[in-house]
Amino acid sequence: MLVTIIATLGHGVESGILAGVGLSLALHLYRTSRPHSAVVGRVPGSEHFRNVLRHDVETDKRLVILRIDESLYFANARYLEDTVMALISRDFELQHIVLACQAVNTIDASALESLEEINARLKDAGVALHLAEVKGPVMDKLRGSDFMKALGGEVFLSTYDAWRSLHQEETSLAQATNTQQVQQTKE
Repeated sequence: MLVTIIATLGHGVESGILAGVGLSLALHLYRTSRPHSAVVGRVPGSEHFRNVLRHDVETDKRLVILRIDESLYFANARYLEDTVMALISRDFELQHIVLACQAVNTIDASALESLEEINARLKDAGVALHLAEVKGPVMDKLRGSDFMKALGGEVFLSTYDAWRSLHQEETSLAQATNTQQVQQTKE
């Protein structure tokens, strides 16, 4: 606001308006280039998910749910890549990453390209990428590209469906392993 006033007083109304519009665009790009995201876990006994740093929630060492709180476009696509790669670099037991997309209203070509890159890098690392709560217009753009054919995981209707499916898969595998060990011990 101060820049606009100074430009108007020093150079005229047109310069003040241009300075205000330019500054507004720059601030918008800066703020949305690093969208808020949070690793979330399940609130015990419910279908709700909250930030693991703020709430006492259930987590699974082989499953990370990353909630993205902004539409995806050219200015923040790289930031999402960096965030996901940081998650897999710190956890070697990770098998599934779910992007909870309830706040993603739009996606552009740059962000779609980043998702394709994330998916390819996760596949190389042996981690499946899943999506949850994808809105219709975003899903239309995903289906209109090769991304859905290459997706290493699934698209879930809700974050809870993703949790239930992937967490149960882990639980079922552990139970099967325990059953095999017990049977081998009896033999």
